[in-house]
Amino acid sequence: MSKRDPRGRPSADRTSLYDEITGKILAELEAGRLPWVQPWGTAAAKAPLAMPTNAATGRGYSGINVLILWGAVISHGFPSQGWLTFRQALSLGGNVRKGERGTTVVYADRFVPDDERRRARETGDEAQAIPFLKRFTVFNVAQCAGLPEDLVAAVPAPELGLIEPTVDALIRASGIDFRIGGDRAYYAPAPDYVMVPPPQAFFEPINWHRTALHECAHASGAAHRLGRDLTGSFGSKKYAFEELVAEIASAFCCAALGIAPTVRHADYIGSWAEVIRAYAPTDTALHRIADALQAVQRRNFYQLRATMTHRGRYYHEHCMAIMVDRDSPVGQDMTADAEDAVSEALRDLARWLYRQLEREYEHLTSDEVVDEAIAANGYTFTEAGRRFG
Repeated sequence: MSKRDPRGRPSADRTSLYDEITGKILAELEAGRLPWVQPWGTAAAKAPLAMPTNAATGRGYSGINVLILWGAVISHGFPSQGWLTFRQALSLGGNVRKGERGTTVVYADRFVPDDERRRARETGDEAQAIPFLKRFTVFNVAQCAGLPEDLVAAVPAPELGLIEPTVDALIRASGIDFRIGGDRAYYAPAPDYVMVPPPQAFFEPINWHRTALHECAHASGAAHRLGRDLTGSFGSKKYAFEELVAEIASAFCCAALGIAPTVRHADYIGSWAEVIRAYAPTDTALHRIADALQAVQRRNFYQLRATMTHRGRYYHEHCMAIMVDRDSPVGQDMTADAEDAVSEALRDLARWLYRQLEREYEHLTSDEVVDEAIAANGYTFTEAGRRFG
């Protein structure tokens, strides 16, 4: 049986999903790109600056889903920030085009099973909620046909003259003691105020808004607000983690308000990657494989290519044929160890994946998971074993 979360929810599904998302973000950071800062409105990003929304309900996506959907918009060149499920596209009179691949987003919440409610009533204890995490597949409206015209049309970027008042209103609504002046931007935790130089002090005044929102995000961590740990000294993991929080919060606010700043905090990228690794679930075998591939690629200037083919039905290392070559613009040969190193790492990866699938199958077909699915979905059965309700 797979190891289960002590609160009753299988931990394997959540952990694998966290690893999957964390891996995507780490890949972007280690390549020198910030997943929450995108080149909106350029040839690289056809969609306008905006938060991703469900085109049917108008509800905005939040949290990690923002980064997932922004990444999909950039990588596929979608011209819209609107998304739909397969059924929503049908309900609007359209359909998802044949061959289109969706993007996975997540939904997290808690529920209290009926048995737990009864137990709490009988014992007088507080009912314990069970956390759950669901995956959903959504499609960009550009992947659909037959939708109403107003859903497909791209939303124009807001005029710059309308942006500053919205930022000012947001800061005032936050209740934070916000001061303009001086020659540097900072949040002072003890007296609890934010100080930011005036917009004219910035080389590009548009970046004043991003800096102001960044410092306000720091202020949100005060003990009487969200209560984050703000004691980290410069260069420490605590400091880097708090900077990561403020940077993402600022990026989300900018997108929601239609602000496209140009400043980049590239100096934090290295420490952010370390922070995410430290806080994310770790798998030493998978990290060892990744390190081996990265090392051999580095020795070959990231020019190696590998082609894998499989025999039969089973995708494990004993059924793989691996071809490795180097795509060098000057015809340079790969290093002597390259073929063996890549082949060994990919076979290790195939072995790791196959074992994950075995464990996942064992877990999903276990009596505990089946019982939990019945409870979570409220299924009821007759004495003859037929489901009803």
